Amino acid sequence: PRYRPDWVSLDARPLPAWFDRAKVGVLLHWGVFSVPAWGSEWFWWHWQGEHRADYERFVRQRFPPATSYADFAPRFTAHDFQPREWARLFQRAGARYVVLTTKHHEGFTNWGSPVSWNWNSLDTGPHRDLVGELGQALRESNIRYGLYHSLLEWFNPLYLADKESGFKTQNFVSEKTMPELYDLVLKYKPDLIWSDGDWEAPDSYWNSTSFLAWLYNDSPVKDTVVVNDRWCNNCSCHHGGYYNCADKYKPGTLLAHKWEMCSSIDKRSWGYRSNMSIDELMDVADIIEELVQTVSFGGNYLLNVGPTKEGVIAPIFQERLLALGRWLDTNGEAIYESKPWRVQMENSTDTVWYTSKGAVVYAIFLLWPRNNILQLSSPAPSPATQVTLLGFAGTLKWQKSPDEGLLIMLPYMLPSPVPPQPGWAVRLEGVK
Repeated sequence: PRYRPDWVSLDARPLPAWFDRAKVGVLLHWGVFSVPAWGSEWFWWHWQGEHRADYERFVRQRFPPATSYADFAPRFTAHDFQPREWARLFQRAGARYVVLTTKHHEGFTNWGSPVSWNWNSLDTGPHRDLVGELGQALRESNIRYGLYHSLLEWFNPLYLADKESGFKTQNFVSEKTMPELYDLVLKYKPDLIWSDGDWEAPDSYWNSTSFLAWLYNDSPVKDTVVVNDRWCNNCSCHHGGYYNCADKYKPGTLLAHKWEMCSSIDKRSWGYRSNMSIDELMDVADIIEELVQTVSFGGNYLLNVGPTKEGVIAPIFQERLLALGRWLDTNGEAIYESKPWRVQMENSTDTVWYTSKGAVVYAIFLLWPRNNILQLSSPAPSPATQVTLLGFAGTLKWQKSPDEGLLIMLPYMLPSPVPPQPGWAVRLEGVK
């Protein structure tokens, strides 16, 4: 069917199946904000939009007098950016899709946007097409490619004039936002468009519905492309493709609509901060717990890292991503392509979570039981029930629980000087 440029029609489009199957993605916040690498990716706004004293002091102490935000761009060098190494890292992390910032609210574009003269990665800074280079490397590694794009730009004079008019004029949209979105789609053929910067204006200002109708009807990616819900000031959790709802969104229940939780390894920022400390980062157990909860409730998990201005993904971020990948190497069967089960968690404890595939049920437990006996009250066993522990050879002994459910005898684990992995999964066949 052809989609009309209205939400009733656009919201009826089925989500391409690859997205729900993928479950795990990596988000990258990279731009001129990676140069000061302090506070957050909202550096310019906090410094010159809000005139926060701590940001003004930071610039005064670190940069020459009269430094402007534009002066940071030449220092955004990407000297050490090796897209194939990035792709290899994300593959080892178990990511099935990767979303790159093509343009944040600062307006700097990571490709040679024809409507962002001298404020893009070809004309200044890296003098490279960062969007194109990463896209090629990801496709070689068979990873889906998503493009993050901000609709608004904090200090763009065209945007400020439109805002001043109460969004009655649309010069910024027709001369900047829309040309860039069409250019990104036609040039890079993304699998996903992760829209942001929508919150100040209605869809009638952004022309979102017209763009999405073109995307779904006539674009080169019309059958495969997936979009999120950030297309207007009241779209989140209501309109678009899958729902983000809010940053770090945790519904705490099974949603009827496909959704995604985006989270960041650095709990205080999405962009790289040179002064982050270890206790401000998520550890592996936090990451696995968020992933498991998200997938049990039917969501996808998008984990963010901020590369440095040189294009390095900090070793501590690499370590976290590789640990996630090792966990998925063993337990991915319970995550990828799974569906929510009739029960999401065990007796409202938050240490045992369920997923399913056809008749097979997976119980993912985040704490190893003290007595090596895993008690599950939700699955109803049958004489044909078989239990296996992912990553462990052979079947496990089990017995019917006195009240309901089953008791599973886990293999005995020797005490070990290294902490055990954060979470295990048992595969249950022949249960209801």
